[in-house]
Parts: sequence; C-alpha cells; structure tokens
Amino acid sequence: MVNKKICMMGGFAVGKTSLVARYVHSVFSDAYLSTVGVKISKKLVTVDGREITMVLWDMEGKDLYTTVNLAYLRGAMGFLLVADGTRLETLDVALELRETALAGLGSDIPHCLLVNKADIMGQWEVSPERIHALKEQGIPLFCTSAKTGQSIEEAFTVLARRTLQGSARAG
Repeated sequence: MVNKKICMMGGFAVGKTSLVARYVHSVFSDAYLSTVGVKISKKLVTVDGREITMVLWDMEGKDLYTTVNLAYLRGAMGFLLVADGTRLETLDVALELRETALAGLGSDIPHCLLVNKADIMGQWEVSPERIHALKEQGIPLFCTSAKTGQSIEEAFTVLARRTLQGSARAG
C-alpha cells in the first residue's frame, strides 16, 4: 500500500475542512470551525487497481497578508487548492498559494484547484470566463460543493491518479 501526503490549502472559510469531511466521512455541517495549524485525516482508496492511503493535511486558512508554513508542505506528494466561488479574492489567494507550493515542491507536483460552493453558483463572484481561462492555462480545476458532494470524489481521484503517475516517473 502507498501513502500519499496531500496538502489542502486556501483562504479562510473556503470549505477545506468541509471538503475533507465530505470526502473522508461523507458528511457535511454548516457549522464553521476555523482550523488552527493543521488537521490530518486519512482515507483508503483504490485507483487503477492500486490501494492508496490519502493522508490529507487540512492546513489553516491564509489570506494575502499571511504566509504558508512551508514545513507543512515537506514530503507532500500533491496538493489541493480551494477557493470559494462566492468570494473572488479567495481565488487570488489560492493562485498565490499555488505559486508558493510549486516553488517549494517543484513545478511538476500534482495539484488541482477546487472552486467550492457550486451549490450556490448563482451567487458566485468567480466568472465562468475566469474558470475557463484557468483551465486553458492547464490548471486542473473542479467546481465542487462540500454540501452536495459535487465533483469531490472526481477531484480527489484525479489527484490520486496523478500522484501515482508521478511516482512511476520517479521510480
């Protein structure tokens, strides 16, 4: 069995913890609890016939004025960036975190961008054009909802598969 450390990064209150809870435990809560430091969860999955333990590091939220604790990224095999579709500034935070992570971990590390709260897309500040432009830049992007579960399994599976491909290249 293979363990894959995956870091969850994004701004404050974008839904990182809710996405992890939906993915790992199939639950959702409207209660907001701020993550302090990092919270670690695990989920055993099978991807392409291989068992993988996804070790999810749910990191505390960041904004444009705080920095990511690079020690948390050490040993990561991939990362998920999370933005809140109803708050445009959180997309900027996620993209800045992406640059920080790629600089620290290497430009070929598997990652995906999750624009969360797809269940209330009518309230989004992030435009479909912006999403399309990010996808055109080659950023794997999913519109997710921790509340409904939309695209969460798919996003985590794509990332898990990409981490396996990365280890095949490294091995």
